[in-house]
Amino acid sequence: MCDVKKYSDIYKEIAKLTPKDTLQLVLESETEEEKDFYEMVGDYLLQKKQREILERNAL
Repeated sequence: MCDVKKYSDIYKEIAKLTPKDTLQLVLESETEEEKDFYEMVGDYLLQKKQREILERNAL
């Protein structure tokens, strides 16, 4: 069984990343797989921010 608290803490830390942070992680990745992961994280955070902006403008 996985350590849910550990992964919850990781999620909270990842959610704090800025676009500049994710770019740095991509640029400094040691493998293509790691680079792809950080690119997906950056895309996810960007989409989340876009949804928040659209929801605010819809109100």
